[in-house]
Amino acid sequence: MKHYFTRTEITLWCCSVCAILASFLLFDRANWATLAASLIGVTSLILNAKGNPLGQLLMIIFSLLYGMISYSIAYYGEMITYLGMTMPMALVALIAWLRHPFKGNHAQVEIDHLSRKECWLMIALTAVVTVIFYFILRHFNTANLLPSTLSVTTSFLAVYLTYRRNPFFALAYAANDVVLILLWALASLQDISYLSVVVCFAAFLFNDVYGYISWRRMEKHQQLS
Repeated sequence: MKHYFTRTEITLWCCSVCAILASFLLFDRANWATLAASLIGVTSLILNAKGNPLGQLLMIIFSLLYGMISYSIAYYGEMITYLGMTMPMALVALIAWLRHPFKGNHAQVEIDHLSRKECWLMIALTAVVTVIFYFILRHFNTANLLPSTLSVTTSFLAVYLTYRRNPFFALAYAANDVVLILLWALASLQDISYLSVVVCFAAFLFNDVYGYISWRRMEKHQQLS
């Protein structure tokens, strides 16, 4: 494990942790669940970038904590999405990743690809989920309804692609990060402590972009092996 993480990955993780800690000390200092969720989340992403199933286990814990945080500010879309979709799908993805190690290496999942038919199926499912959740969120008077609905869309794409062990899952999560930065920036207008969550998802964005780059490298390595 000494050389498991590259220097770039260690630097990225350390910078992310420092940014999260600094924002917590500057803007929050009270919501320890937010800090714990942020640190667990950013750690899960660096492990996901390696194709390590442990990242999915940490994502399950993050989803539980994040769902609680979202409930506190009436972001019911986020709460329902993470507790009702992301968390159970992370469990399914964990099982799938454990069942498909790359050449017996349980620290790296075997990368898979979608057929054109499955891509259309995924798009159709995403559309259906988006419409259903829009009316559910509207019923519960969810704050910032449209971006909250868009968060559901990007989250569903991300968890589906994660389960299918496809490199584009990281880009879908990156798109979700952008939406969440907007959502929590709006929340911070009412309570400045939520700026720490904005910084958290900004760190997630950098990690997810790196995750896509890392999976493309792994894909080439696996094809040559």
